[in-house]
Amino acid sequence: MHDQPGIHLIGSVAMDSAEEVFLALATALGPWLARIPDGETGERHRWIYWQREMLLRHPDLEIDPDATPLRLTQWDGTLIRHTELLRFRPGVDPARVRFATGYAEAALASWKVFERLRDAGRIPAGVRFQVCLPTPMASGYMYIAPASLADYLPAYERALTGALAAILAGIPHEDLSIQWDVCQEVLVFENYFPYRPRDYKAQIQAELGRLGDAVPDTVELGYHLCYGTPRDEHLVMPEDMGVLVELTQALLGALSRRLDFIHLPVPRDRSDAAYFAPLQALRLAPTTTLYLGLIHFDDHAGDMARIGAARAVWPCFGISSECGWGRTDPGRIAGLIDAHRQAIEAMTRA
Repeated sequence: MHDQPGIHLIGSVAMDSAEEVFLALATALGPWLARIPDGETGERHRWIYWQREMLLRHPDLEIDPDATPLRLTQWDGTLIRHTELLRFRPGVDPARVRFATGYAEAALASWKVFERLRDAGRIPAGVRFQVCLPTPMASGYMYIAPASLADYLPAYERALTGALAAILAGIPHEDLSIQWDVCQEVLVFENYFPYRPRDYKAQIQAELGRLGDAVPDTVELGYHLCYGTPRDEHLVMPEDMGVLVELTQALLGALSRRLDFIHLPVPRDRSDAAYFAPLQALRLAPTTTLYLGLIHFDDHAGDMARIGAARAVWPCFGISSECGWGRTDPGRIAGLIDAHRQAIEAMTRA
């Protein structure tokens, strides 16, 4: 573990442009950042919803009239929405389907902005450009009918690794950090969806290993584990960090390369020892930084209580919020940035 892991930002920020995001984060938090995301602005602000729109337009897919729409609820039972699920059209060979994800184009455009600002001294030297990518299971479990999922996942994974290859070809590796966003896999472990295959643990472990190994050793690699926050609320309220630790150990067992960082979320109301107790079973290499997502809006006392409880189990870690800031009230962004600064300064003094 690093002596001063600093601050990690998940990816999305409710601002208008990548340039605005880069400047705001670098100016306020630059000394504590190892990497900066572009904020996932514009059509990406709802995380993977823009992929649903791409899939709805795709000529090889259609709404599955036989599939029960997905009932998306948050942890307290509040209904967020019903989502109609898709299937391949009759006669379509999924092995021949191609998806234009748009992730490479977005990353390469943001990289040009990042490079210009860094070269002008507006972003600290040595800070990497962070590209956040979803897993195939993200759109698969959210938008695809269960009967079509086994055919969809490899088709989308091909598209995703193709986008990754274009990113790797267009951005210097020493300047790049790839983060895989792992949400639906966490929810599958928690039995959130009405459909879960018997071998789900093996499927998820293999997927996360393949995705990580697709990133060369010359590029920084990390994973963000998530319970989903479409309305700034978890879809599942975890009992403790047990599932997160189990998933982390599984992906470590599948990876052939180095893991540079892992991010695990902490709910606002959990500063108790029981929540953090599973961290005792976490086994990370000295080169892997743990970031805990325990910083919450306008709750400095709570932030410090959560930090204290976590330190009792895992003394050295970096800090973060639970998830990205793309769907939060834009008026909260300045407060979230300040909360991270206050917490890291307090941790440094302690």
